[in-house]
Amino acid sequence: MGMEKYNEDDNSEYLYGPEILQKLDFNKSPAKFNPPISATKPGEDWMVVRPLQRADYNKGFLQLLSQLTSTGNISRKQFDERFTQMKSSGGYYVTVIEDKRISKIIGAATLTIEQKFIHNCSVRGRLEDVVVNDTYRGKQLGKLIVVTVSLLAEELGCYKMSLDCKDKLIKFYESLGYKLEPGNSNAMNMRFEEPS
Repeated sequence: MGMEKYNEDDNSEYLYGPEILQKLDFNKSPAKFNPPISATKPGEDWMVVRPLQRADYNKGFLQLLSQLTSTGNISRKQFDERFTQMKSSGGYYVTVIEDKRISKIIGAATLTIEQKFIHNCSVRGRLEDVVVNDTYRGKQLGKLIVVTVSLLAEELGCYKMSLDCKDKLIKFYESLGYKLEPGNSNAMNMRFEEPS
């Protein structure tokens, strides 16, 4: 049975409670969907928008992320440990789109929640790691995954949601309600050497 350890029962372990996605009101977003789609009705009956699951290691989640940036060679054990850490610390809302016909993750975005003292001990959302599989272009999935996590941030009480993006993506994010803040639109980073 060795390899059978990660069976279908594992699918039920979500990073966060999926029921919150049912509550999102897509009419609140300035994004225009044509035809109209949402997290609960993503446009195709073979698609599902849901929280990351532990079993997504075997559904190509890391391969999808590697279309975005270097992921490194992550073992099942490393993935499980990170999943457990993210779940127990809270504040991580990795949301995915699955093609159920082939059990593959085809889109993903991460909402992280920062606890603040400012704004009456409020919370701020950050949008990270947005990626959609190239072969699914034209199905509005980039828009769908970003709007889903943006509405999720609002539902979770964030006073604002921030992101960094490449210049060529500014228009896309503006169409979803994001604005460049005048005098405050510089993404600055300090990179550290990755431990080998």
